[in-house]
Amino acid sequence: MAQKFIPKILLVEGKEDQRVIPYLREANGVDWPNKNPLVKIEDCNGYENLANPFEIRAYLKSGITHLGIVVDADDDITARWQSLRNACSLTIANTEFPESLPKTGLLHTVDNKNISQNPIRFGIWIMPNNQMRGMLETFLAYLVPDESDELWTFAKQSAQTAKKHNAPFTGVQTDKANIYTWLAWQDPPGRQLHDAVKQKIFVPTRHNAQAFVDWFKLLYEL
Repeated sequence: MAQKFIPKILLVEGKEDQRVIPYLREANGVDWPNKNPLVKIEDCNGYENLANPFEIRAYLKSGITHLGIVVDADDDITARWQSLRNACSLTIANTEFPESLPKTGLLHTVDNKNISQNPIRFGIWIMPNNQMRGMLETFLAYLVPDESDELWTFAKQSAQTAKKHNAPFTGVQTDKANIYTWLAWQDPPGRQLHDAVKQKIFVPTRHNAQAFVDWFKLLYEL
């Protein structure tokens, strides 16, 4: 049986984003049926693949109605936005993207007959909040419950102690080390990120997540 065409696409860097976002959406009132998802999330297997202007253009010309991009800022939000901005400028000619990414994420309408006969809703979100360094795990750190503050602080201290004992994770991976250390001490230990969101080990409805939720709803007109 041919796979059903879904005209709303979200491009992400990896499988963790692909798995976490549906549960985050559902927890915030966006129904996400497994058999007929409202938005198809595509794992691009890395930033370089996702930010390829030829790939972005191919998606825009494929008959879709909505296209979103979610990437990590990593160490430098400014450099990441300029990289994406350049890729999108090459893809969507005669479009002025802002010098700085809006705090609420980019929302744009692609109205270019060389790409599509119909306007396409287009958006970009850079984790964690379009303003600072970080990644998906930085975003999830906002969702650690208040009652876990003491354990969360201890988890971060433990990760730093491990670093002093030659733990090989790099500086940009610190937020990952913090989250996975904290998850290692939950019941049961070591849940995957998406399962921790699903099981409410994180608090996915916390106000820190609402800007991303609002961007997602506005982009995909949900």
